[in-house]
Amino acid sequence: MKTPTVAKTLLSALALMLLFEACQSSSASRQEEAATGFVPTLIHQPGAGDLMELKLSQVPGMTIAPVRQIQLSRVLEANGEISFDERQVATISSRVAGRIEKVMIARWDYVRKGQPIMLLYSPDFMTAEAEYLEAQETQKASSQPALGANGELAAQMVAAARRKLELLGFERADVDALREPSTVTVVRAPISGSIVESKVNRGSQVNPGDALFSVGTLDPIWITAHIYEDDLARVRVGQALEAVTTAYPNQTFSGVIARISPGINPDTHTMELRCQVRNPGLKLKPQMLARVRIVTQPGYALVVPQKALVFETDAYYAFVQVAANRYDRRKVAISSWNEQGYARVVSGLKAGDQVVSDESIQVNALWHLAHGETS
Repeated sequence: MKTPTVAKTLLSALALMLLFEACQSSSASRQEEAATGFVPTLIHQPGAGDLMELKLSQVPGMTIAPVRQIQLSRVLEANGEISFDERQVATISSRVAGRIEKVMIARWDYVRKGQPIMLLYSPDFMTAEAEYLEAQETQKASSQPALGANGELAAQMVAAARRKLELLGFERADVDALREPSTVTVVRAPISGSIVESKVNRGSQVNPGDALFSVGTLDPIWITAHIYEDDLARVRVGQALEAVTTAYPNQTFSGVIARISPGINPDTHTMELRCQVRNPGLKLKPQMLARVRIVTQPGYALVVPQKALVFETDAYYAFVQVAANRYDRRKVAISSWNEQGYARVVSGLKAGDQVVSDESIQVNALWHLAHGETS
């Protein structure tokens, strides 16, 4: 009779123990959720973004740091790329229909102005030359060419025929040396420079307007450098500069700022400087990289701790403390900075802003949680 009673007592005790353990587990779970799984409150602002209410104690390790304004050096440095000055690039086009008889130069050859670069066959040359020679004979046959009406007409015919030859690409010396018509003429370089592009081969047919060669002058040369928009006030057209390259690290090349772009790249918040640089020895080549140094007035830059920035999709964000326990999530454009652990702020923040530094990634996760998103 006592055995069932003892068994009943033991079962009751076991049930009480299990109930106690369940209560303990439930209590611990609620404490853990309160510490790490809470959902911050959002404050909706009409016509503006939401603010998030958050206390430092709710995110262990979370700290606040200021956005600092740092004085820049008097030397403004910028990276750039070397290119031809487009004003010093000439395209040699065919002015007649014909055939290429001989090519005397190749791509990247250096040529001097007036140097023969190609022989071109075309009946148009023979026709124009014959007209010029005939006009000369007519002028010689005219009596009193400087006074008579026939002499004036003949002189006009010679001038017109000569002009036609020049329009076909004949140099003045070539016209003066002309003695008989020929279907082949010499094509000469219009400027001194390097052959940038060649589109011809011996025996190729050409038509009026076909581009045959491009010739570019290497001195002076352009360097297109990029500066941040907040450095714009520090530069001006005509300002002197120096350029260095990895190819010639111990040599500096002198130049000036020739152009400042009228627009700003909205993605990088940079603008272009066109720097005209002297190129003694033609050492600088197009597509080489260069570092430009400009001595200017000191400027200022905003810097923020790198750990305050959260990268998401294709942009950086920072959480700015706008009031006690209230934070605004802002998109920030940055650039590199020479002080380790910091980034230069291009846009999105201002000096004196207080931003979440340590645990910014955790705060960003809470931001998404408050918006009903999963991060």
